[in-house]
Amino acid sequence: MLATVLTRASVGLQAPVVTVEVHASNGLPALSIVGLPEASVRESKERVRSALISSGFQLPPKRITVNLAPADLPKTGGRYDLAIALGILIATEQLLVDDINAFEFYGELGLTGELRSVPGVLSALVNCEQACRKAIIPLVNSDEASALLANRPIESTIPSVLGANSLLDVCRFLIKQGELTQLQFEKHASSEYSKDLADISGQLQAKRVLELAASGGHSLLMVGPPGSGKSMLASRLVTLLPELSQKEALELASIYSVAGKPVDITTLNQTKLVSPHHSASTASMVGGGSIPKPGAISLAHNGVLFLDELPEFTRPVLEALREPLETQQVEVTRVQQQVTFPAKFLLVAAMNPSPSGYFPDDLFGRCTDTPDQISRYQHKISGPLLDRIDLHLEVPPVDIEALQQIKDPKAESSAKVRKRVEAIRNQQFQRQGCLNCELTPTQISNLIPLDEVSQTILKNAVEKMGISARSYHRILRVARTLADMANSETVEALHIAEALSYRSLDRQLGSH
Repeated sequence: MLATVLTRASVGLQAPVVTVEVHASNGLPALSIVGLPEASVRESKERVRSALISSGFQLPPKRITVNLAPADLPKTGGRYDLAIALGILIATEQLLVDDINAFEFYGELGLTGELRSVPGVLSALVNCEQACRKAIIPLVNSDEASALLANRPIESTIPSVLGANSLLDVCRFLIKQGELTQLQFEKHASSEYSKDLADISGQLQAKRVLELAASGGHSLLMVGPPGSGKSMLASRLVTLLPELSQKEALELASIYSVAGKPVDITTLNQTKLVSPHHSASTASMVGGGSIPKPGAISLAHNGVLFLDELPEFTRPVLEALREPLETQQVEVTRVQQQVTFPAKFLLVAAMNPSPSGYFPDDLFGRCTDTPDQISRYQHKISGPLLDRIDLHLEVPPVDIEALQQIKDPKAESSAKVRKRVEAIRNQQFQRQGCLNCELTPTQISNLIPLDEVSQTILKNAVEKMGISARSYHRILRVARTLADMANSETVEALHIAEALSYRSLDRQLGSH
């Protein structure tokens, strides 16, 4: 007898449908799996065998062939176990189901028949919904189902997502002798952050630059001694960014699901800060592995990627960031497949001004490095990556008066600044359809006409600082955001001058 059961593969953020065809015939008893299965899938026949027996079923002495179609799609992981087990039961007439193809099944089986979680369930659920089918998933993946249902009425149940604890529970449900858990969204996502911009003492210029970066989506490099607040500033930047839309939140949750990371429903709509350690490999940063998984830059999609101690990252890792910064995606190529992950992130980096950690003109003489040592240290981040960072900010030590002040009555909260950022971003989308950081050279020419004074300032800067064409356009994009923050329709000379002031490393290192 032939049986077909539907499930889905996980290929990046895509979840193509896989038809599990099971044929049981007379012949020497055997159980074989075909259809380009990798080792973890080939081993599923042993898991399925034990799960069936432990659940009270039999594995008849027949020749059973399992085909995972399409055959040219690589199959990995234990996500096909449940579908294979059900196909065997139907093909051997131990389970009589009329509407099996109205469902899709995902889940790895334990030897006792319990259902275990599998990565990438959320992407599969999105595609299952588009196909107007019901999905049966392990109950331990319920948070991912909640992410799909998060922005819908709680009473919405079509198409259904059902959770099960074991193979036996699924079988009882299919023959209408039991019920499965109807998964619904019960938790409420919060837009409140545990950190706030008002927590930071002093650093008024740094706070202004954070608002500038958030308003235009501009990348930022902070240079300052230890304890000046660089990490605190970076952690507050996400609190200035608008909430994620339903589509953005679902896409980010799908990335976390594919990466095998938990999906936190309570912070579903919040922008995320991802801060990899400086010892991170290229694969962990941009994605990779024998089974391609998203890296840190994709986990920071629509959020902030914070690279602390930037010069300590290896050169290959920093070089690998160049292309995703421009294309807003990363492609991972393997022999049998090519996977694309989204990577639209706001890059924020921090570094010390010297190997000792202090500025050369430190009043206490704590900088003991020679000019040659400082130059070599700073040149670790020079070149094409530095050229792609919009804002360079020197962060000085915090004044003692600001530290001793318990609460600055004039300090603005993140919520207040976020409202201004949202208004400025909406203005940019209405004017040009994108953030200022994404303006093309043609849009820059049309949207940012310069007067003679501004042209003279830029000409002198190019000649004296060696600014590249890429940096030139970035200065104009930043100036456009500064004009938006000042509610000015035109970019004036003072906006150009302030934008140039945020290119301090160009003056020290030069652009390449």
